Amino acid sequence: MRGAKTMQWSALAAAVALAATACGGSDGGGSAAGKPAGYVSMFNGEPQHPLMPSNTNEKFGGYVIDALFTGLVGYDAKGGLIDMNAESVDTKDNKTWTVKLKKGWKFHDGTDVTAESYVKAWNWMANVKNKQANSYWFGDIKGYEDVHPEKGDPKKDEMSGLKVVDDRTFTIELSEPVPYFEYKLGYKTFTPLPESFYKDPKGFGQKPVGNGPYEFQKWTHNKLIQVKAVDSYKGSNKAKNKGIQFKNYSKLESAYQDALSGNLDLVDGVGPKDLPKRKADFGDRALDVPYAGTQSIVPALYSKPFKDIDPKVIQGLSMAIDRKTITKTVLQGTRIPSKSFTPPQVKGYQKLDTDVLSYNPKKAKQYVEDGGGVPGNKIWIQYNADGGHKEWVTAVCNSITKATGVKCVGDSKPDFQTDLEARQANKVKGTYRGGWLADYPLNINFMQDLYKTGASTNYGRFSDKKVDELFTKGDHADSLDASVKDYQAAEKELLKKMPAIPLWDYAANIVHGEDIDGVKVGFDGNVLITDITVK
Repeated sequence: MRGAKTMQWSALAAAVALAATACGGSDGGGSAAGKPAGYVSMFNGEPQHPLMPSNTNEKFGGYVIDALFTGLVGYDAKGGLIDMNAESVDTKDNKTWTVKLKKGWKFHDGTDVTAESYVKAWNWMANVKNKQANSYWFGDIKGYEDVHPEKGDPKKDEMSGLKVVDDRTFTIELSEPVPYFEYKLGYKTFTPLPESFYKDPKGFGQKPVGNGPYEFQKWTHNKLIQVKAVDSYKGSNKAKNKGIQFKNYSKLESAYQDALSGNLDLVDGVGPKDLPKRKADFGDRALDVPYAGTQSIVPALYSKPFKDIDPKVIQGLSMAIDRKTITKTVLQGTRIPSKSFTPPQVKGYQKLDTDVLSYNPKKAKQYVEDGGGVPGNKIWIQYNADGGHKEWVTAVCNSITKATGVKCVGDSKPDFQTDLEARQANKVKGTYRGGWLADYPLNINFMQDLYKTGASTNYGRFSDKKVDELFTKGDHADSLDASVKDYQAAEKELLKKMPAIPLWDYAANIVHGEDIDGVKVGFDGNVLITDITVK
């Protein structure tokens, strides 16, 4: 979630809930009360923003957007590119890309999906006046600075790099060649919008009309969002169920209990308290699937403990964390200690040749002292209390304090939205829990989007000229492979500067009820909801 989006703050933690709901009991037929026959109910939370592809970069809203909208390309379970709404995406120079759309695709209101549906939508999404969180995703396109200047009003309403050729063809001219641009097109922001959107954008966010495998039915705020499978959908990911209910919970433990009692079909996150018993409770319906996601601790470099800090101190704090023991005990073996800033499931992953990511309390203390120590000798780790993070945050803090003498405490926020708002407002007291889920399966996504100067999800406010130069070199390399190698070089530089402390790579911890089958996980850790079948 590129900048990141990533997500998608794609990306953010694998399992956090934003709002509470009371869940219904069984209806006697194995389904939760209020759930239509053939539908799947799953744990989710209240989206941070209205349901707009260009304004959604967190997991809860992302699940819904992915259900309602389909873009030009997507990714298979291993992160390979596949055509979706696009018949082809071609380039000869990595600068000008020609997109040809498949025939017969329609929005859920019955109108055609055309080249204009993409070009007009992208221009709107990129326009600074519309204040879309993911607008920077269009920054590669020629003319972006005209519609999204750093200051003031836009000079134009359209990016010069977008041209409609005919109903099914358009071209994208970039300011400079970007060899991995097609990979970025799989991110949820690069979707089309129907003409009805422009009549009432605000209303659209509450009742979106997409072109994806499901159509919107209802959104009962802080309770649930319901979508219905589209029989006429032409994509390869056509739904094998009749619909999805995304249900809100304030605690993972509550969702787990509802799944155990048959009142919820699926939970794509298991809290630390339930991890030890998930196999006994659910048997082969408890799944642990590694995916392209990482957990880290990110120093806010404007905060008192870390302002003008020597990176050696942060390296010392990293070596003070006993990742192996914490992942084995507190996290029940469901995480893998990090060996780099990226997860193994992305192209360009490399194990860094370093001691900085290994537990060494003696060396940790020496590094902290040699670097001048931590001002006030105290740090905080900010986290959302509703996401099952308290236990491991406590363990990490204990490990740091024991090894270095630096006092470490958790800074709990009631929910993920409050946590994210503190990051955005530069109000983090020390560090924050940084979770990142891949927006696209390249190492680039785990660096540029998090550590480039000014990136929208660079909440630690890290800035380094050499790192930026290496990123730029990779962005304009001659080939995808060259780009990936340039970013590998940048990653080695990040190790010297320590804009974050990598902790561990994710595995999706999923439990599901007896009434559903076909539960699979994509490369980004999200459940492939269209593959789920109802018995």
